[in-house]
Amino acid sequence: MTPLEAVNHYFSIAADVCRLSDSTRQVLSTPEREVRTEVPLRRDDGTLEVFIGYRVQHNNARGPFKGGIRYDPSADIEEVRALASLMTWKTALVDVPFGGAKGGIQVDPHDLSKLELERLTRSYARSMRRDFGANLDIPAPDMGTNAQVMAWLLDEYEQLEGLSPAMVTGKPVALGGSPGREAATGRGVISILNEVIKDHESHPGETTVAIQGFGNVGAWAAQHAFEQGYKVVAISDINGAIYSPNGINVPKLKAHYAQAERLDGFEKAESISGDELLALATEVLIPAATGEVLTIENADSVNAKIIMEAANHPVTPEADEILRDKGIHLVPDILVNAGGVTVSYFEWVQNTQGKQWAEQRIYDELRHTLTTAYREVKEVAETRGCCLRESAYIVAVERVAQAAMLRGSV
Repeated sequence: MTPLEAVNHYFSIAADVCRLSDSTRQVLSTPEREVRTEVPLRRDDGTLEVFIGYRVQHNNARGPFKGGIRYDPSADIEEVRALASLMTWKTALVDVPFGGAKGGIQVDPHDLSKLELERLTRSYARSMRRDFGANLDIPAPDMGTNAQVMAWLLDEYEQLEGLSPAMVTGKPVALGGSPGREAATGRGVISILNEVIKDHESHPGETTVAIQGFGNVGAWAAQHAFEQGYKVVAISDINGAIYSPNGINVPKLKAHYAQAERLDGFEKAESISGDELLALATEVLIPAATGEVLTIENADSVNAKIIMEAANHPVTPEADEILRDKGIHLVPDILVNAGGVTVSYFEWVQNTQGKQWAEQRIYDELRHTLTTAYREVKEVAETRGCCLRESAYIVAVERVAQAAMLRGSV
C-alpha cells in the first residue's frame, strides 16, 4: 500500500463512520489543484539544469492551503499528494483555520552549493508566485529545507508581489518568524507524550524512550524529553544508532554531534543498528525520521509499549494491525507531529497582526492546542470503541466535511 493509499484508507474508515455520501467522499479525497513546474537552475559552473517541482493543493474548505516544501529526490507527485492530504486532516484535527497542501522539488540539496540552493529556491518562487499567498497557499520548511530557504522564498516573492510576510512560515525570527518554530514539532511530540503517560498512570522519571531519527524533529524531541526527566536510552541517525541503558545526556550528545556529525563515539554509549533500536524493550518508541519505517516485515519485532509517530506515515497499515494485535499503544502522526503547523499558524497570526508574541505565550498556546486535540481524540476513541488513529481521522474528516457542506461545495 502506497502512502497515498494508506491515507485514503484511513479517510475511508472515517468517512464510513461519518456516513459521508459517495460524492462527498470523492470531493474530500481528491486534490483541488495540482501544479507541476519546471525549475531551471544555473549551476556554479555555468551549466543549466532543470528540476521538476510540484505543489498539491488538497483542500481549503477551512482556510488557506498550508503545507511544507521539501527538497528530496523522492518528492514525486505521489508522495506530495499523500502529504498534502495528511496536512488537510492534520490542520483540521488541531482546529487551526487552514487547509492542506504540500510542495516539493526532486533534488538532493546536499548536491548543491549554497548559491545554487538559493538560485533554485528563487526559481521555484518565481514559478509559483501566482499560487502562493497569505490568504491562498502558505508554504513552510520540510525535509531538505529550513528557515534560510524560506527567507529566500519570501524575498523573491516580495520582490515580485510586494510586502507579504504572512505568505510563508518557518522564517527566521528577524524576518517575522515566530520564536519557538524550529523546536515546535519536537516540543509538541513531548507535550502529547506527557498526556499519554498520565493516562498510563506513569511519569517521565520511570519512562524509557528510544528515538529513531536525529534531524530537526528527533533532536528537539530528544532535548525536550531529556529536560522533562524522561530516560532517553537510544537515538539513531542515518549512519546508525547508540544505546545507553542508564540514559543519554542529550545536550552533551548534541555538542558531540555538532563536531563529529555522527552519533557513534559518544561517551558511555554502545553502537547498535537502526533495526536493533526499533526492537528495544522501551516504554516509548518515537519514529522521527522518514515514512514507512515500521512495516509488515519488522513490526512483529517491536517491543515498545507506546509508539509516538513523530514522522509522517512511519507505520504502514499492515504494520499498524500487527502492532495493535501486540497491544502496543499507537498515537498517530496527524496528532503527534502537528506542533509545527500549529506554531506556523501562530506565526501567520503574528504576521497578520503585525505584533510578535512572547516565546512563553507560544509554548503555552502550543501545549493547550495539542493537549485539547489529544483529549478530543481520546474521547472519541472511547465513545466509538476505536483506536486513536481512526478517532483522529474521524474528528478531522467531520470538521472538513462540515466546512465543505456549509460552503455548498459538497
